[in-house]
Amino acid sequence: MSGPVMESSAQERARIALPVVDVLRRPDGPRDRQFLYGAPVLVLSSQDGWAQIRAEKDGYTGYVPVAALTAPLEATHWVSAPATHAYAKPDFKSADQCSLSFGSLLRVSETSGRFAATELGHVPATHLTPIGSLMQDPVTVAEGFLGTPYLWGGDSRFGIDCSGLVQAALLACGIACPGDSGPQERDLGRALPEGSAYMRGDLLFWKGHVALVRDGESIIHANAHDMAVAIEPLQAAITRIAEQGDGPVTAHKRLS
Repeated sequence: MSGPVMESSAQERARIALPVVDVLRRPDGPRDRQFLYGAPVLVLSSQDGWAQIRAEKDGYTGYVPVAALTAPLEATHWVSAPATHAYAKPDFKSADQCSLSFGSLLRVSETSGRFAATELGHVPATHLTPIGSLMQDPVTVAEGFLGTPYLWGGDSRFGIDCSGLVQAALLACGIACPGDSGPQERDLGRALPEGSAYMRGDLLFWKGHVALVRDGESIIHANAHDMAVAIEPLQAAITRIAEQGDGPVTAHKRLS
């Protein structure tokens, strides 16, 4: 298979061909999540310009335009900077071809000086990490998204929501993680008794919301109160969320 995925009922592998693609609940429906450039997917079916796909990273299923898909290509590196650009030449003064978010997947053909040649153009080598090399601290990863605008269903440095931030942080550290907060609460870590001490990397869940604990006094989360990824005092956040009508913490979980 080369070029755009053709309409078919047969399942085949593909990858995301655009920097960020909305994954819809149904063709022309609402956005549920987003997939990033290079993400490998399985095409379950395609019809009328829409493909139903399933992400290899977490099994998430939804619909994207057929034009957003292209042939599989084994990635060699992932974007480990919060965001980067692909340039026409190995020169930061040359035209930028596109912007890429943290977590995007690329195939590097060669490295020349400070730049890595990829299928999209020349990317600063310092912004890339080889596939298989992981980060160590999910909270540090999340802190790289500080100030990112809040976007319901967002999964990129250009816009992200609470569960998207947690998934990006955990996957970067090699921890399997679902894309939505409900499955995250169900599947991740072990539940702690009420009153347990808060430790860096713990997860706090509310109905429809999740945050990472930074320390005993603060959390980091993508939230609609700040409309951004922000650090918030832990107890103040618990009080604020309850007072705005979203209820108490439903789970305090530890990953290890």
